[in-house]
Amino acid sequence: MGRLALGDFRDRIRRPAYAVTLLAAVGLGLLAVPPADGHWAVLAIGSYRGEYNSAYVGAATALAGTLWLTLGGFYVVRKGLGRDEETGVGQLLAAAPLRNVELTLAKFLGNLLVLGSMLGVLALTAPVLQLVRGEDRALDPVALLTPFLVLTLPLLAATAALAVLFETVPLLRGGLGNVTWFTFAPALLIAGEAPGAPFGGLGLGPVAASLRDTLAARGIDLGGDDFSLGLTKTDSPLEAFRWDGADYGTGFIAQRLLLVLLAVAMAALPALWFTRFDPARARVAERHPDRTAPAPAPVPVRGPGRTAAPPVPGPAGPGSASAPRTYHRSRSRFGSHFGRLLLGEARILFADGSRWWWLAAAGLVLAGLSVPPDTGVGAVLPAAWVWPVLLWSRLGCRSAENDLELLLGAYPAGRARLLAEWAAGVLLTALIGAGVLVRLAVAGDASGVAAWSAGALFIPSLALALGTLSRTHRLFQALYLPLWYLVVNQIAAADFMGAVRRAGHPAGPSPVLVTAVTLSLLTAALLTRTARRALRD
Repeated sequence: MGRLALGDFRDRIRRPAYAVTLLAAVGLGLLAVPPADGHWAVLAIGSYRGEYNSAYVGAATALAGTLWLTLGGFYVVRKGLGRDEETGVGQLLAAAPLRNVELTLAKFLGNLLVLGSMLGVLALTAPVLQLVRGEDRALDPVALLTPFLVLTLPLLAATAALAVLFETVPLLRGGLGNVTWFTFAPALLIAGEAPGAPFGGLGLGPVAASLRDTLAARGIDLGGDDFSLGLTKTDSPLEAFRWDGADYGTGFIAQRLLLVLLAVAMAALPALWFTRFDPARARVAERHPDRTAPAPAPVPVRGPGRTAAPPVPGPAGPGSASAPRTYHRSRSRFGSHFGRLLLGEARILFADGSRWWWLAAAGLVLAGLSVPPDTGVGAVLPAAWVWPVLLWSRLGCRSAENDLELLLGAYPAGRARLLAEWAAGVLLTALIGAGVLVRLAVAGDASGVAAWSAGALFIPSLALALGTLSRTHRLFQALYLPLWYLVVNQIAAADFMGAVRRAGHPAGPSPVLVTAVTLSLLTAALLTRTARRALRD
């Protein structure tokens, strides 16, 4: 089990996603310990922060790492079992003398090693930051590293176990699991900030209490200000005070150990239903128990009791049925069959949504028609334009993921097919946001209609460009959801749909700028597809 976990760890750290998440964790450490004259903070209590000694730097970077590594690290580790199935390693594991519980626990340990290595790099960054900031250059390894072990590591164990659980539940294995985690993980993290959160939550309780007690001992009245965790802009630099760390106590330590034990049990639980890549136990294999191709039947020849072996294929002549065929692309005028192409691409795209999915989509359209324009733009439109994220993510990469590139490479109108695929995405986007558009048009909100239109063009263009460049649906899901999350949190600079409004008008980038980015994305997709076709030819 240990060797399997170690091999899985070595495979993960070679992948680009690991390096990206690692760099993001280091960047988060830099944000957690800003310059003394900086106008932002990650860990603060009112208008105060701790002096940059080992205790405060360790707690700040550990808590910041908790936020990032639980949310972003999940996507790095969640494809362990899926990658084994895709690469054929799962067939070897199915035949190995290994119990299901050993395999799931090995994957859990591999996930924890990956997340723990990221945490280790963040822990090594902390003393460097302390020395660079220069407020207190005396390093205390115990005070510096204790928050990483007590606060962050137990939550990473829970994240590693949930990644295994998601992979073994059919409904959560694919894109729905990505969206589910991105939707509910922030809510769980916010709930974990509460003082009475189960298993100690994020661990803010002892830290916040100790900071308050230190300020109270100095006679500082917070005036109703409270503890905050998260990137926050401040009007002026925070005032520093000496803080020597929190006393976590045996009760809190016991809760964190219990969380680790619960994570181990949660990782072992899928062994009850996980098929371990064994086709004999899979549902498909039950319908087709024998996947072995039958041996060629003997060909009867004339004469009693005589058979002849199957004919051995000889050299193929020009007229032979087995002669290799050469396919030539026929010439086709651009746009000659665009209507049929669009209809076909729309049918393929729309078929990915189930009956219940479309029922919910219809509910979003009706909600957009029923509420005032400001409410529709601010609440209904973001909900409507995140609902089809799994469908959008297939744009540009469906043929690559289904091994159809060689077959479709002979199609005469490659650019027209790509534009039809994009137009189908625009049609889907427009349909699900139509309720809000109607309300904006009826209210005479021209700026809102312009922002809506730019957003309806931008989303499928982003999906098409990312899908074409990466040839996978995962990149769009990974980038679009954080962008959408910024819009939901009223970050005007990221608002591509006009959901952030000031004085009744969109406060985000100009629709002209969004449209220009859209055209750039569409051009990139066309150039990439053209270059690949030229290389194949």
